[in-house]
Amino acid sequence: MFGLKKKMNDLGTAAEEKKEEIVNEEYVKTEVAKIDDDDVKLTMDSQEEISETILNSNVLKKYSELGKVLFGMMKDYRKGVYNKVPWFTIATIAFSFLYILNPFDIIPDFIPGLGYIDDFAIFTFGIRFIQTDIHNYLDWKIENGDTIENL
Repeated sequence: MFGLKKKMNDLGTAAEEKKEEIVNEEYVKTEVAKIDDDDVKLTMDSQEEISETILNSNVLKKYSELGKVLFGMMKDYRKGVYNKVPWFTIATIAFSFLYILNPFDIIPDFIPGLGYIDDFAIFTFGIRFIQTDIHNYLDWKIENGDTIENL
């Protein structure tokens, strides 16, 4: 019993160290630069699964409403009705969501208590990069008489 607990602690420590080495702003910027339109399409096609993952994660659950806003921005961008957003913002959203969708990322999601820490880090780095664009999008929605509920 104690051996299993030690192995789980060691696994958690190793995962935490790996996260500190890899999950940082530079990693996110590098990966965002690799995102293309096919990735954005995959993200939109996976919206239901991504939203479910966010809702089922205690770490990410509080960001579910923000997730709706981000999906709304991507949808409006892809439809061509909202174009006041740089590609970097759309790519950041896509990368963040695809990272959340991937259960075998830097810290696998099935590790209890730790699995979503890297997802949270990636998501929050991404939000920090694009928060002005999120505010601009929300202002645009309000100016056009839309509400968050319509996303």
